[in-house]
Amino acid sequence: MTREETESKIKELIVGSLDLEDLRPEDIETGAPLFGEGLGLDSIDALELGMAIKKAFGVSFSKNPAENRQIFRSVKSLADFIEANAAKETK
Repeated sequence: MTREETESKIKELIVGSLDLEDLRPEDIETGAPLFGEGLGLDSIDALELGMAIKKAFGVSFSKNPAENRQIFRSVKSLADFIEANAAKETK
């Protein structure tokens, strides 16, 4: 999967798994924050999104909340995490 495909899939998961009916995947900026001033997601959204990403990409997240905040900062940071962990699992 290319980087662009990974980012597109993440955006689709955000919209689909969180039932964001008034948002399209292409409306989400890759580097924009997902929480706070960005999309305004909350901790429940993070759990739901984390489960969807784990299922779609086969990655597991840290038990460290601070590390997970960095991973879930944006679509870009999620894609970075997925690529790094997918590379580890295929080696």
